[in-house]
Amino acid sequence: MQRTAVIWVIYSLTHSASMIGVAVFAQQFPSFLLSLFGGVVADRHSKYKILLVTQTASMIQAVLLAILILTNHYVIWEILTLSVVLGVINAFDVPARQPMVHEMVNNKEDLANAISLNSGMVNIARLIGPAMSGIVLQAFGAGICFSLNALSFIAVILALLLMKFPKFNAPAIKKKVSAELAEGFKYLKQTSEISTLILLLICLSLFVFPYDTTEPVFAKVIFKGNAAVYGYISSSIGLGAILGSLLLASVKKGTNFKVILLVSIAILGSGLILFSHISYLPLALPFAVIIGLGSLTPMSISMTIIQMEAATNMRGRVMSYVAMSFFGMLPLGSLLIGTISQKIGAPATMLCQGIIALLIVAVFSQILLKKMFAKLKLFNCINYW
Repeated sequence: MQRTAVIWVIYSLTHSASMIGVAVFAQQFPSFLLSLFGGVVADRHSKYKILLVTQTASMIQAVLLAILILTNHYVIWEILTLSVVLGVINAFDVPARQPMVHEMVNNKEDLANAISLNSGMVNIARLIGPAMSGIVLQAFGAGICFSLNALSFIAVILALLLMKFPKFNAPAIKKKVSAELAEGFKYLKQTSEISTLILLLICLSLFVFPYDTTEPVFAKVIFKGNAAVYGYISSSIGLGAILGSLLLASVKKGTNFKVILLVSIAILGSGLILFSHISYLPLALPFAVIIGLGSLTPMSISMTIIQMEAATNMRGRVMSYVAMSFFGMLPLGSLLIGTISQKIGAPATMLCQGIIALLIVAVFSQILLKKMFAKLKLFNCINYW
């Protein structure tokens, strides 16, 4: 709700698509700068205690934002500053939170499904949040959206306090932060499968994932709507994301996740192309569902593969590199997409994003499925012989 409301407030004040990019940049670029340090902290200290600190800090940030809007004494730079604060918090929250799934699952065969269900939980929030945000924005204003977000952290913190984890054993030998960062980078160079997936996420985050930068423009300009229309679009995308997560969570053991990854990116690209040039809202919403179906699945699958492949002692640092690739490129991508949208319009921008997604599938299928293609060739040769 907070993310949707911040974007809507910024766009309502400025009527500028490029300023939406600036808002996303302000929230996520600090995570790019600090996520590597967040990964080192996650490997050195109790992830559970880190989460208690970061979630409490997130609640304080939400309270300050709510007070600012409710008192009606706010300007753009104040909202952007609080977005930067949230970005700093997330830099330490994400590298600690994602690997915690490993500590919660006893049977490692269930790990892939657990990670998928975790993504499903996020996607349910992505469905309900924007829908509620659109309704609340229209009826009560942005201040109530931010207040509800602040209250929600009480449930989050209580849930954390009710969880029981084994006592954390700190690493016996602590190296310098720079040495640990270098060790993590060396590990990535040696594990080409993980580094290839991180490169894929960089490309998607820079050129494709920032499609949400154009959503308020579609809601207000293309569909001639209000905050509620913006909520309908975001919720349709969230509905598709939930469907994608449920399909992913039900995947049978032994399934090739890389094939699903590439198919989901192709679905996302197709959805963006189809949605981009429809000016009638009821007809556009089914294509928004298709966008959602392919939008978060690539991230979920990549995280699943990376967490399963990464060594235990490297998991925090690996996840920090993943967070850096996502939170680093996404804000830059948002600036890029917002600027381009301002120049050539939201429909043409989204069309280009869809085409780029399909090109990414074509390029990375040659890399990620190389072994599968090699086995298929060998199989065909044996059959021919």
